[in-house]
Amino acid sequence: MQQRKKLSPRREKLFKIIFHHNTPAGKRFDVILLIAILLSVIIVMLESVKSLNIRYHTLFYTIEWVLTIFFTIEYIIRLWITRKPMRYATSSWGIIDLLAIIPTYLSIVIVGSQQLIIIRALRLLRAFRIFRLAGYMSQGKNILQALKSSRMKIEIFLYFVIVLVIIIGCIMYLIEGGTNEQFDSIPRSVYWAIVTLTTVGYGDISPHTEIGQFLAAIVMIMGYAIIAVPTGIVSAEMVNSDKHPDVIKDVNDCSSCSMADHEKDAFFCKFCGDKIRHI
Repeated sequence: MQQRKKLSPRREKLFKIIFHHNTPAGKRFDVILLIAILLSVIIVMLESVKSLNIRYHTLFYTIEWVLTIFFTIEYIIRLWITRKPMRYATSSWGIIDLLAIIPTYLSIVIVGSQQLIIIRALRLLRAFRIFRLAGYMSQGKNILQALKSSRMKIEIFLYFVIVLVIIIGCIMYLIEGGTNEQFDSIPRSVYWAIVTLTTVGYGDISPHTEIGQFLAAIVMIMGYAIIAVPTGIVSAEMVNSDKHPDVIKDVNDCSSCSMADHEKDAFFCKFCGDKIRHI
């Protein structure tokens, strides 16, 4: 059996700093990284304010490029210190890290694309792992699992709602179409049905006839019941998932693909199969 190539001492040290969030040096690095990400997001938000952008454009532009260069160097180092760079590059964290630096370089050829830097806010999700907020990660996974388990029920429910609003829209068109110019077509009537059934109630379209207003009142009442259905479906699945809690996870990352969230007694990465080095 071919022995896996070990990281050099320098790469090993950098790997522990960058990927191991439970070491003092690693936590310091990640706190600095989070501050940089937060600063970058704030700069993008301030740039959208015209008065501030006119006054501090040069400052914003300089900070933006300094942070982009910092994130670029960090991304390259992450690729260099992993055993399998392509696995990291194609992982969820790797894609997010890449998307965080592309907009600034893209703005050189496409004006305005630097606004996409707001994508860097996704990197703030690292805070859940850095500050050992494992409970939040676990609860987040429970929600995703509940949504996945109830997907088919929700799809059937949405199909029913679509059919219902089409029927209500057609009926309202027949009632109001001749006397109310706001209901000038079935699609517009369906739009009214969607707005009313979801209890949004923009008020840009409203029935004038007594029959139309009576139907509108029924649709409004139905809206409260319909909104409760998907909530109940997902809540039931979440209760079921709470009855089967996940095994406590480890915060150490795989040295090949950088993915974390492994069982504490795991010896191999469940994403790429390489051996996990515990601290």
